[in-house]
Order: sequence, then structure tokens, then C-alpha cells
Amino acid sequence: MSQADEQAAKALVERLEQIKAMDRSEMSSAEKKELRQETKAIKKELKALGGGIYISAGAVIIILLLLILFF
Repeated sequence: MSQADEQAAKALVERLEQIKAMDRSEMSSAEKKELRQETKAIKKELKALGGGIYISAGAVIIILLLLILFF
């Protein structure tokens, strides 16, 4: 990950923390919806910045079982 990517990721994480710290009890439903959409977009962007391959726990177990059966 490049320096610019790291800085962008830090800024996004800081924004997520700001959103979590907000008092949403006084917000309208439209404002809450906007925050949810922003949170989803930030999480998607963070996932794209992180890169890598993600394997679920179930997939790992199946792969291990197949390896044991074939070898």
C-alpha cells in the first residue's frame, strides 16, 4: 500500500469514528439514511484500498478436508 493510500485509509477511518460518535437520536430519518449510505460507501472504499484475497472460514475448512482426502 502506498503512502497516499495509507493516508486516505486513515482519513476514512477517522470519518467512520466521527459517525459512530455522533448523537443520532435527534436526527431525522433522512439524515440517518444519509449517514448509513456514507458508512457503506466508506467501508466499500476501505475494502478496495485494502486489496488482498479474502477466504471465508467455511471455504478454508472445505479446502483442508479436500486436501486430507486426496493426500
